Amino acid sequence: MHISASGFARVFQYSQMFKEGMLCTVYLSFFTVVLGFVLALLLATMRMSDINIYRLLPRDTQRSLRLKGGIGFALARFNPISFVASLYVEVMRATPLLVQLFIVYQVLFNKNVIDLPAVTIFGFLKLNRFLPGVIALGLNSGAYLAEIIRAGIQSIDGGQTEAARSLGLSQMQNMRFIILPQAIKNILPAIGNEFVTIIKESAITYTIGVQDLMAAVKAAQAGTFLIIEPLLVVAVMYFCLTFPTSKVIAYFEKKMSVGDRRNGGDRQRMRKRKVGFAGKGEQEIPMYEEVAK
Repeated sequence: MHISASGFARVFQYSQMFKEGMLCTVYLSFFTVVLGFVLALLLATMRMSDINIYRLLPRDTQRSLRLKGGIGFALARFNPISFVASLYVEVMRATPLLVQLFIVYQVLFNKNVIDLPAVTIFGFLKLNRFLPGVIALGLNSGAYLAEIIRAGIQSIDGGQTEAARSLGLSQMQNMRFIILPQAIKNILPAIGNEFVTIIKESAITYTIGVQDLMAAVKAAQAGTFLIIEPLLVVAVMYFCLTFPTSKVIAYFEKKMSVGDRRNGGDRQRMRKRKVGFAGKGEQEIPMYEEVAK
């Protein structure tokens, strides 16, 4: 298949459509991340909840059920909130995104259920196409982010929660000021990868008429009868979106890990100090670089 400069010149006649398609992709990714992150926080909280009938029973009844075991004890310990969240996460992760997109667009947003007006937003996007795409991508992303957030929260040492309780902090304050900041720092690379994935997966929304980059490719291919040149142009544009995004996330990750490296260096100096000098066992003498300071 021949690639020529004249072919690219013909494709650049559709530069306005590619520009609007890039803006549409950015809007899709931004609103999807916001919706997915809020949903993921809710799902992660639901999955880690400990709400069941067993906790509401008197101590004697709890002890009796625990000793008997069986189906009665299992039903008393059943957590419907965690079950619903787990079921949602497993279903959304086990089904194709394209199927979810068509279900949202053709089942949820049809004229008999939710009839969206065909108004224009951001100057060029149709609301009745754009909003279903955002919701479908957000519902799918929320299922993956929920597992990432849950793993990040559970990675925090339980002793910090006990310390927060001893200081009189409530569960909400503990989660807001102690657990979540550390969890976000730990899971930032995974969240960044999910954001980059969303930018690329948003291309699937052109199948329901969203005017993103792939819609611009199809228009350019139909108007110029060229195949490879529009695809190469859009590949470069996706690269220009995802590569700087990954580098910005890596920069913030490096900044947030400065404290960890400093603490790790302090621990390393303490280990060296305990070894001592000339094999004399533990020493309380400071290291050379500390004396130099």
